[in-house]
Amino acid sequence: MPAASPLAGSRQLIVVTSVSWDAIDGMLRRYERPSPTAAWNVVGDPVPVVLGRTGLAWGRGAAEAPSSEPQKREGDGKSPAGAFTLGWAFGFAAAADSKMSYAMLRDATECVDDLRSEHYNAIVDRDRVQRVDWSSSEKMRTIEQYRWGVVVNHNVPPKSGGGSCIFLHIWSGASQPTAGCTAMAAADLERLLQWLDPAAHPLVVQLPRGEYERMRARWALP
Repeated sequence: MPAASPLAGSRQLIVVTSVSWDAIDGMLRRYERPSPTAAWNVVGDPVPVVLGRTGLAWGRGAAEAPSSEPQKREGDGKSPAGAFTLGWAFGFAAAADSKMSYAMLRDATECVDDLRSEHYNAIVDRDRVQRVDWSSSEKMRTIEQYRWGVVVNHNVPPKSGGGSCIFLHIWSGASQPTAGCTAMAAADLERLLQWLDPAAHPLVVQLPRGEYERMRARWALP
């Protein structure tokens, strides 16, 4: 496997592809392999997803992204393109049917998108921080689409203005794009949560189809 491949060491892979940079929807496919050097095997059927309201743009993740446009920026309405590790799962329930680390969202749980804050691109509980230094955030417990979700490790550690609060979560509908996340039907997300295993070092790769083919050999994609 090429040394530059961000997939090295991973045994679970989520691939999201769209028809173009501007497309607001795409398809998600799951892959797994018994060892980091084995071939990828397809898991289940492809599922439809929606992307950001203005499509995709290169984000900051597990692989160095090209410097060419489009580049992900705060508030641009684009989902990040590239390869990304996954963080923890979250939701409204006290527990989840998942091997992923899980946290129940509280009324005080917020994802900070104020790029001037020291908590930019972090999920925090307002009542548990020493100083509330932000004026803009997502109050996650009030967003029904966050009933189940998984943190995508985009722009980590955070670069100011590089984009924040990127998740896999439940969609509002098949024709309703997001503000920059990747969303799907509740049943598909629940199935994804059941499948994900942090011991397998899961990754998500999101690319327009043309870029996927261009990066296929370099990243050793399935």
